[in-house]
Amino acid sequence: MLRNVVGKVGNIEICRILDSYLLGETMQSWFPDFNREAVRAHEHWLCPTHYNPESGHFAMPVHSWLLRVGSYNVLIDTCMGNHKSRPGIGEMHMLENRYLERMADCGVSPEDIDFVLCTHLHVDHVGWNTRLANGRWVPTFPNAKYVISRTEFEAAKEEAANPGSPPFLKAVFEDSIFPIVEAGNAYFVDDVQEFVDCLTLRPAPGHSPGHVRIELNSQGERGVFSGDIMHSPVQVPFWNWSSRVCWDKAMSAKSRRELLEFCASENVLLLPAHFETPYVGRIKRSGESFAIDFGW
Repeated sequence: MLRNVVGKVGNIEICRILDSYLLGETMQSWFPDFNREAVRAHEHWLCPTHYNPESGHFAMPVHSWLLRVGSYNVLIDTCMGNHKSRPGIGEMHMLENRYLERMADCGVSPEDIDFVLCTHLHVDHVGWNTRLANGRWVPTFPNAKYVISRTEFEAAKEEAANPGSPPFLKAVFEDSIFPIVEAGNAYFVDDVQEFVDCLTLRPAPGHSPGHVRIELNSQGERGVFSGDIMHSPVQVPFWNWSSRVCWDKAMSAKSRRELLEFCASENVLLLPAHFETPYVGRIKRSGESFAIDFGW
């Protein structure tokens, strides 16, 4: 049994483990297609939790999802990590956060994690893959299989080797991705992959080349962990707005539209990686677009 459970899908208990917040972004800077006038009609449900219309800032927590699936503990994404050099990214540089203490509050230790499922390999989703031990980066979850899209891994490896890439990309690969492979803990997947009976990894590229969404099906109830297919609830009605950090903005919008259609047509609970409280919601159609009812 997990502690501090925030919700369930069927008989699967789910905890949220907060790492930290990214506070420096505005909607204007994050979404190249942002339209201030179009958003005004949505301020009644976006504000104040998900958007500050005066400053333009929006909440972007960075959290993992922890699931109890039968006898297995499954962790989805691992946030930013501690003690990691992130040149040019002050909000992620040399952190000392209480992530593992919050995991312990859920009744789980790093050694208890059986699977780490990676939606993708960006800097704010792989940091706790490893921890520093005697000057070396070692798997934080030593008994876990780290399930990674092969396409995503090859893309991250190529970016890290490119001398024209930002320095932090090489650092992320060297301290949070390659040590998992070196330790023999990586499990690479291609296309659609099922795990522990009730979880399915499905390609959803665009934000990154090998991004996946993770679908949960238990006792007739369904959920989907969407990673960075979405960063803000504003992308529910404005699903065609991709972030400035998306690898392929048009492909990202396509994957987002497919995600929202899936949630709306199948009554699937949306569990994103960066939404503020209550963190999750149900999608419904609204004219030619979509709306969200927050909560479990």
